[in-house]
Parts: sequence; structure tokens; C-alpha cells
Amino acid sequence: MLQIATLQFLQELNDHNNKIWFDEHRKLYEVAKQDFELFISEVLLANKNLIPELEGRKAKDCIFRIFKDVRFSKDKIPYKNNFGAGFGKGDKKAHSAGFYVHLQPGNKSFVAGGIWMPEAAALKAIRQEIDYGFLDFMAIVENPSFKKMFGGLDPSQKLKKCPKDYAEDNPALEFLKLKSFTVGTPLTDKEMLDKTAVAHIAKIVKEMKPFVDFLNQAIS
Repeated sequence: MLQIATLQFLQELNDHNNKIWFDEHRKLYEVAKQDFELFISEVLLANKNLIPELEGRKAKDCIFRIFKDVRFSKDKIPYKNNFGAGFGKGDKKAHSAGFYVHLQPGNKSFVAGGIWMPEAAALKAIRQEIDYGFLDFMAIVENPSFKKMFGGLDPSQKLKKCPKDYAEDNPALEFLKLKSFTVGTPLTDKEMLDKTAVAHIAKIVKEMKPFVDFLNQAIS
């Protein structure tokens, strides 16, 4: 169960996002990081029967660094104001579809699943799989419980025109235009701090899994 102090640290970091403040509060960071690591350990344990690849996976290998890479960015703020962890068939850096838990104060936490901006070969394979297996794909994304939990796929990364090799009248066109294939659901601070948070996240992951499996089948 997450501690409220972890969210409080992230809020303080958001308000004082500089190296001097961070160095002065590094012990608080270490405590918050350890708390999140324990939480993700519980999440992995709760999902290992559903996702066999999680057997033996360590939480620390799933958690993303809080330090931002600002070398090529105009935004020079040095630290993320959240904790995040990715897991699934591969590790957090795998080029496969998976799951992501995001902890951020201000009711900005969420659980997401799928694959974000896949490389060209994977993108081509996913589009082909959707085209060939459109009925199977629709059975997943139009499932009432799936739609109730996620609404639909995130349309923010999308082509304006029909992708190469596909016709304008293709029934799957709106999905084929996508450049990322992700779904997600928001979680409030209260939900993340509740003793049922791990079970709730496991329920979300279970609902996402057929979608994630479809994507991984395409790129395997």
C-alpha cells in the first residue's frame, strides 16, 4: 500500500524542481522511491499468474528513472514529477506492447497499456494484423467492459491521411491511421492510496491483456 508521503514528495518536487532542492531532500526521495518499488512489487505479484513473464521480475527493473534527459530538450527541468513503471512480456525498454503504472499527485495517476510510437517495422506489422484480423480486433476494443473502462484507443498520435498501402474505404481505416496503440484509465490520489489499489490495477491489467496480446502477436 502506497504511503501518502510518497505523493507529498512528488508534489514538493513539482513545486521545487531544481538540483539544489533535490539534493537537500534526497533522503525523502529515497524513501518515496522505495515505497513505490514495494508497491510495484505487489503489482507484479498480483499479475504474475496472468502474465507468466513476470515470474522473477524485480520491481526496480520496471521503474523508470526520475532524472530527465535534458540534453536535446528545450525544457531543462531536471526531474520528472511522477514515478512510473513498465512491465509485460519484455522489460520496461522492450519494443513490445506492455503495461504502465503512473503515479502523480493531483489525481493525475493512471494505468495504460499498449505500445507507444512503435518503430516502422512494428507499426507496419500491427497495421497489417488489424487489417487481416479486423473482426478479432473489434471484438476486443468493442467489448462492453473494455469500452466502459477505457473508452477507446488514444487518438492523439494519428495520421491525417490514409496510410500507404491501404484504401480509403478500408473498414479499419481509423485504426490504421494510428501511430500509437494505447488505452488507459485515470486513477485518483485516493484510489492510489487505498488498500485495494493493487487489486484495482490488476483488474485493469486483466481487461487490457487481450488488447496487448493482439499487438504482441502482430510484432512477434
